[in-house]
Amino acid sequence: MFILGLTGSIGMGKSATAKMFADEGVPVHDADAVVHRLYEGEATPLIEAAFPGTTSGGTVDRTRLGQRALGDAAAIARLEQIVHPLVTKAREQFLAEAEKSGAVVAVLDVPLLLETGGEKRCDAVVVVSAPAEMQRARGGYVARIRRRSRAGA
Repeated sequence: MFILGLTGSIGMGKSATAKMFADEGVPVHDADAVVHRLYEGEATPLIEAAFPGTTSGGTVDRTRLGQRALGDAAAIARLEQIVHPLVTKAREQFLAEAEKSGAVVAVLDVPLLLETGGEKRCDAVVVVSAPAEMQRARGGYVARIRRRSRAGA
């Protein structure tokens, strides 16, 4: 099976590109979605043990976790030691299922693919890009969504 890495910065159109592959029947592994699921389940007790007070109602409170971890290299490393093996496990399960289903191509949608050395697991990499003005416009949209979600709207 051919493994295609898909990456790009925020606001570049990576999600839209991933959807195009999925619409054509290509299995797509969304690393961001995996992390969101982990923060609502399997990773929650592990993160609470490492960062007490950063979960609520059985899910990770990303704002609290960010306040505790961002800017602290040791905390980030500890968080990565918890989350990365779980993400790796999910990716390996995805690839095994895709191969078992007979998929010829599978896409790994990973925002930090190149920064984490993930391209080594891929046969090829697609980097999605967009003009700066489009990225800024989309980034503003993302920032508005984030502000709304923090405010509970």
